[in-house]
Amino acid sequence: MPRGYLGLDVGTSSTKAVVVLEDGSVASSATREHRVRRPAPGHVEMDPSVWWEELVSLVEELTGDRAVDITAVGVSGMGPCVVLTDEEGVPVRPAILYGVDSRATRQIEKLEGELGREEIRRRCGSVLSSQAAGPKIAWVGDEEPRAYTGARRVFMPSSWLVHRLTGAYRMDRHSASQCQPMLDLSTGEWHRPWAEIVAPGIELPELAWPGEVVGRTTSGIGGIEAGVPVVAGTIDAWAEAVSVGAQTPGDLMLMYGTTMFLIATADQPRTSEVMWGTVGAFPGTYNLAGGMASSGSVTAWVRELTGGADYGTLLDEAEASGVGAGGLLMLPYFDGERTPVSDPRARGLVVGLTLSHTRGDLYRAALEATAFGVRHNIEALRAEGVEVRRVVAAGGGVQHPLWPQVVTDVTGLEQVIPETTVGASYGMARLAAASTGDVDVDRWNPPARTTVPDPASRRRYDDLYPMYRQLYPATAEVTHALADLQHDLATTREDPS
Repeated sequence: MPRGYLGLDVGTSSTKAVVVLEDGSVASSATREHRVRRPAPGHVEMDPSVWWEELVSLVEELTGDRAVDITAVGVSGMGPCVVLTDEEGVPVRPAILYGVDSRATRQIEKLEGELGREEIRRRCGSVLSSQAAGPKIAWVGDEEPRAYTGARRVFMPSSWLVHRLTGAYRMDRHSASQCQPMLDLSTGEWHRPWAEIVAPGIELPELAWPGEVVGRTTSGIGGIEAGVPVVAGTIDAWAEAVSVGAQTPGDLMLMYGTTMFLIATADQPRTSEVMWGTVGAFPGTYNLAGGMASSGSVTAWVRELTGGADYGTLLDEAEASGVGAGGLLMLPYFDGERTPVSDPRARGLVVGLTLSHTRGDLYRAALEATAFGVRHNIEALRAEGVEVRRVVAAGGGVQHPLWPQVVTDVTGLEQVIPETTVGASYGMARLAAASTGDVDVDRWNPPARTTVPDPASRRRYDDLYPMYRQLYPATAEVTHALADLQHDLATTREDPS
């Protein structure tokens, strides 16, 4: 029976699992779609039990025939998320998601006032923002004291599923570094004096590196028997970077998904006011990262808004629209924005609309808006002295050549598209295989193609980019007022009394 490795990833809109053979080929894969909950403006949550149900279902589907001997398992997940549980690992409330959830603004202000904004940046790699997990733990303590009273442990999606599989209470160092201000970036260890301020009474997990074996399955699921090694996972974007071999200093990984994520790798700690400094996925590496609050989610919104055509048709229409989307510019802040703007009250814009514009123009404008956002983030990375020597693309958005080509033309940077772009689940299978010590994972995923900037398109985008950059400061006062109105209207609908 051939040996294989199971990788699983919990994403914002779906959970995906793959079985990968020793040569790196994907033997099988499956997906379960799900939806997040938005119980209030700025609140984005999920019930962790959904992740476990999907894991069991996927494992049974992919391994139930026992055609492959699963010898190691790896799990990643969206993050940084906050899963507070009792001492047995039972959640005391729904999971609070990553930077798309912006509820903890008051806790950020309070912690910055108590600990010092600059001191937080120096010790933790970045200032507090909606991406940081620490303030969201504090929010539960402030706003839901009954739930917090029962909380004893803190997990992220990957570490919680590893706990369900093995009973181990471990968190990978990278995920922990996004629990600002609870981990010291320079040491890679919990800074317990601050952790006690942020999360009093919470037992912090022991730390491990992604890919380190942290336990074994306690019972069989499908074709996975009890006693199979399980490795520490990490946050999905970092597992995605592992999947395409983009964790060497000088690499920049672009993840095309529900949100757009950027991870630049360096061999020294990096700190920033507008980007996220973190521990890397491997010992001796550090990252300066960024993320847009929406990218693929905007294209999905356009698709639903215009009748639900298949993505292939929409991409063909967007390609026919041409550079500049028929004179449209979009600001993709439909869910607020993370880096480098860090404004949960930002809102999306479509500028230049006429009655002659088509669905393809609108879809093209969404792709170009994401590309302009990537360029803005890269400029912020370079302003911190980050050197970008190689760009590697990953995620479902690279399946069609148009979107990465638009990003290449806007940024002027070539992108390597690897042979396998399954995503974070493939990266976790790769880490699981590497943990066995007898698989050459460096040969798993060679480049398939490289996107090269088109000079004419590049010149047109150079003209449009300054206009894009003007949109946010020119409209922020109005969009903030509308964001406040949206909050008030939503609150009124929820509490008509």
